[in-house]
Amino acid sequence: MTTTQSLPIIILSGGTGRTAEQLLRATLAQFPDNEVEMIPKTGIRSTDKALKVVREASSMGAVICHSLVDPKIRQAVQSEVRRLAVPCIDVLGPSLALVGDHLHRQPRGRAGLLYELHRDQLDRMAAMDFTLAHDDGKRISELKKADVVLVGASRTSKSVTCFYLAFRGIRAANVPLIPNHPLPTELLRLNSRRVIGLTMNAAHLEYIRQNRLDRMSNRPVPHYANLRDIQAELREIRSVMLEHHWECLDVSYKATEEVADRVVEMLPRRRGRKPSQL
Repeated sequence: MTTTQSLPIIILSGGTGRTAEQLLRATLAQFPDNEVEMIPKTGIRSTDKALKVVREASSMGAVICHSLVDPKIRQAVQSEVRRLAVPCIDVLGPSLALVGDHLHRQPRGRAGLLYELHRDQLDRMAAMDFTLAHDDGKRISELKKADVVLVGASRTSKSVTCFYLAFRGIRAANVPLIPNHPLPTELLRLNSRRVIGLTMNAAHLEYIRQNRLDRMSNRPVPHYANLRDIQAELREIRSVMLEHHWECLDVSYKATEEVADRVVEMLPRRRGRKPSQL
């Protein structure tokens, strides 16, 4: 009978750490039911900071998985992990040495080049992962990491709009607003300009909700698809948006692409960036 063991693994990188993280995830897939804590230490571009991470790993009994490319930092880390007997995986070292030998050239030793070459693709991937993890109020404690948070009543196109935004590299989260339920503290702490409310014509929302009920169950759900209840719900949610100065966008009869485009138009003037930078 095998038992699981908890293992902290520090991802040490001068860039984003994605290279080491992807390799580590591929490795961990071969060890099901593992208890591993991945601890990112990224953007490390000085010897002092790198050595500090090694000492932290030593004190907590962690393994280091690094993708450092700066020769000076790499050498310092290699010496320190040997001195402290810290288990260490150099994910790029063998590849750099082999390719360099055959090309008769030295690597550039500059962190973040892969990200620079594939910035748009990697940003989209990261945004999509973020949106999947923060859909429908999940991981509410991490809302502050979002570029934009969409709020509104159930079935007002929040999730699908977030995924369109994620495809454009925008980290979008969404939180449902439920009448007579307190708002999450994490949502209220956000700058109001980062929160956008979605609303809809009550009759159209009734139609959408009733169709959903018909597909899912024959049992009635009180208040969910009743026109008068929906009207009251939308009025209450609208007052909440006004109270907290959240700009509201009516998505009635609009294509998802159109809604996403409108949200993108809102973001530059809110966050001081040009549309091409989003």
